[in-house]
Amino acid sequence: MTSQPSHAGAFLAVHPDAVLVTVSEAKGSTPREVGAFMIVAAHATTGTIGGGQLEYLAIDKARSMLINGDDEAEMDVPLGPDIGQCCGGRVGLLLSRLTLERRAIFLQQQAAAYDSLPPVFIFGAGHVGLALASALAPLPFRVTLIDTREHTDGDIAPGINFHRSAMPETQVSAIRPGGACVIVTHDHALDFLIAREALARDDLSYIGMIGSSSKRATFAHWLAREGADTANLSRLTMPIGKSPYKDKRPAVIAALVAAELLQHPK
Repeated sequence: MTSQPSHAGAFLAVHPDAVLVTVSEAKGSTPREVGAFMIVAAHATTGTIGGGQLEYLAIDKARSMLINGDDEAEMDVPLGPDIGQCCGGRVGLLLSRLTLERRAIFLQQQAAAYDSLPPVFIFGAGHVGLALASALAPLPFRVTLIDTREHTDGDIAPGINFHRSAMPETQVSAIRPGGACVIVTHDHALDFLIAREALARDDLSYIGMIGSSSKRATFAHWLAREGADTANLSRLTMPIGKSPYKDKRPAVIAALVAAELLQHPK
């Protein structure tokens, strides 16, 4: 389980004395997987190992370590009626005081894990692009937002890589194989240029463009006039976030597209 390294680093900058709680073993039905973690400080936490009484017990143990100056501890927690959880599994936890050396190693590991996440390039920092970036920020993706304009239509979510490019279609080549391309710019002509470049690649897991069925038809005619291979059109998701739920608010579109991206093979 990874977290954006900037988030963990920001938390530890404010709460330098903290304990890292990691799920080291998960048997049977458990709320989180091996590798899931949380960081516990005296008056704050970040991350989660599954919530409920399991998490309460881990926080209590971590804070007792901070008070007593303990370095490491282990917990073996059966998830049964004794602690008010009926998962039926068993969770092993490793608790480590984050010394300067351990903190550096942990943040390096988080940075490496974040870099290995599947990339999502969002072209367009309008209302939908910004909403999608915010929706994807806490999910297991490495998000890059690209726009041509000097000013975006709002604030960019923390942890999002933002680039301004006069020719965003040239940035399609920077998407790592297996990545996703989501096209939501303010300009249909620009959308078409970006989509053409994306469809020319056969190694992207998802290519999506905002718009209607009529815009799809217009793009198909344009692509044919440009002499491009229209057989690749079957790989284009358009409209994006297609659902029986008819709601065009940016946050709703973003949620539906996020669901599409999570379901796509990486």
